Amino acid sequence: MNILGISAYYHDSAACLVQDGDIISAAQEERFTRKKHDHAFPTNAIQFCLKNSNLNPADLDFIAFYDKPFLKFERILETYLAYAPKGIRSFLKAIPLWMKQKLWIKEQIAEQLTGFQGEILFPEHHASHAAAAFYPAPFQEAAFLTIDGVGEWTTTSFGIGKDNQLQILADIHFPHSIGLLYSAFTYYTGFKVNSGEYKVMGLAPYGEPKYKDLILTELIDLKSDGSFRLNLDYFDYCAGLRMTGEKFHRLFGGPPRKPESKLTQRDMDLARSVQEAVEEVVLRMARHIRQETGQKKLCLAGGVALNCVANGRILREQIFDNLWIQPAAGDAGGALGAALMVWYQYLGNQRQADEKNDFQKGSFLGPQFSNPEIETYLKENSIPFIKLESGEVPEKIADLIASEKVIGWFQGRMEFGPRALGARSILGDARSSQMQETMNLKIKFRESFRPFAPSVLGEKVSEYFDIDRSSPYMLLVAQVTPSHQRAMTPDQEKLFGLEKLKITRSDIPAVTHVDYSARIQTVHRDTNPIYWELLNKFNEKYGCPVIINTSFNVRGEPIVCTPEDAWRCFMRTNMDYLVLGNFLLDKTSQPPLKDDKDWKAEFELD
Repeated sequence: MNILGISAYYHDSAACLVQDGDIISAAQEERFTRKKHDHAFPTNAIQFCLKNSNLNPADLDFIAFYDKPFLKFERILETYLAYAPKGIRSFLKAIPLWMKQKLWIKEQIAEQLTGFQGEILFPEHHASHAAAAFYPAPFQEAAFLTIDGVGEWTTTSFGIGKDNQLQILADIHFPHSIGLLYSAFTYYTGFKVNSGEYKVMGLAPYGEPKYKDLILTELIDLKSDGSFRLNLDYFDYCAGLRMTGEKFHRLFGGPPRKPESKLTQRDMDLARSVQEAVEEVVLRMARHIRQETGQKKLCLAGGVALNCVANGRILREQIFDNLWIQPAAGDAGGALGAALMVWYQYLGNQRQADEKNDFQKGSFLGPQFSNPEIETYLKENSIPFIKLESGEVPEKIADLIASEKVIGWFQGRMEFGPRALGARSILGDARSSQMQETMNLKIKFRESFRPFAPSVLGEKVSEYFDIDRSSPYMLLVAQVTPSHQRAMTPDQEKLFGLEKLKITRSDIPAVTHVDYSARIQTVHRDTNPIYWELLNKFNEKYGCPVIINTSFNVRGEPIVCTPEDAWRCFMRTNMDYLVLGNFLLDKTSQPPLKDDKDWKAEFELD
């Protein structure tokens, strides 16, 4: 039984193939088109999923689209009518796309997948999120919570997953949305909506929560059970082409920050305030869900589930015994959820969870390239390389990292979801006090305040971080343990804002944020053996089981997919080495990048 899941037309389009309940392949369209957050119909991602399993469209039994387009269109029409004539400009911009494209999913599937004769199903958006949260989780029974900007009407839902069935117990509808509240502050602090929310999360520790009470009194009516209503007088997303209105701007003392302009302490305080306000909402929801369902485990999905600081709070508050968070928590993961919804809920197939392992396979579900394929590419393009034996790669790269070299790491199947997990990663020495600045400014070409995440041996995580469980998908934040922290001097305690950035706070300063936290990825031998071997060798030789892991891309560009993507990114940055499978490339030996132009100017500065 072959089921293809598709998400498209909002952001992060994707495709997923499920065979007899097994997740075989999944990828975002952006990785193939090189357009960040590409929302187009995922033609390339679909082709990959089919080709990877030697299938044709005629071999598919079902196709599941991740939401109900007509129900979403109904919400858009009703919203514009409610705010008419104020929303006429936004209405005129949106409607042609709906009439030409977004409503006609069946017709597009017929056009793109010639020969398909199966059934096309349309689960609701938050049902797809719930399915992506629960069905791959290592729990036979659990509560689930889905939070995002908006699907058709729903913005938040919770319920219970048991065996092969999902039951949504309650939801909150548009225009009341925690995801849109966070996006409003993303817009107001000068970052791009649906792209820069994680920057607000990263900026928050530099500020103080000066505006938290103002948010919780003026912008949101928050109940004890986590239900809420937004004060829509302050927002413009229902009818306008921007997130916030003039009343919002007056409340917080001025217009939105212009993109790329200097960050002020006020921007940092706003980021901290909305982060803490959203954490308060999520914690109240979690406590209510525990009380209402009696479940001891919680699964999370929807874009807000990528807020790893809030996830860490749920864990530290011990509201649930265990959490599982879908690594492709946003709309891309809706493709996976829709396919699994068909297999389990629609077809009624049995599900038996393994409490020790999830069904996501480390989220290594994308394309891979064999050593012969890589060697052919290198030779055809006259790219100098050194060929290593498989057993040599971990130790060689460990030695280069220890000498403070920056490494492009390209191994195995590409990750599904927004995080690099050790397949398409840039690696560095977490012990270096200079590495964060070097990698931000010379490799990633991004803001200096952005923290880097650590990869740590799963067996050693509790030695360095205040967490007692695995975090394989980089979706939990925890504190560096006191034994590895370095206390600040009285003078350092007085610093504020970005002045805090250059203080060495721990034995692993390059991955320690200004509040002593880190966004942790635990690495496990069973899901990524070569990456585990690298970390293990680094620990054996240099006494540290932690390295920097950041995504293999530069600002404004999707994570690399192919060897060519990786080589171009390598050549356009100050990375020192690139390892493609068993092939090591030294920057000093490389020829100039041909037919290159002012590529930085082409990047969308998000």
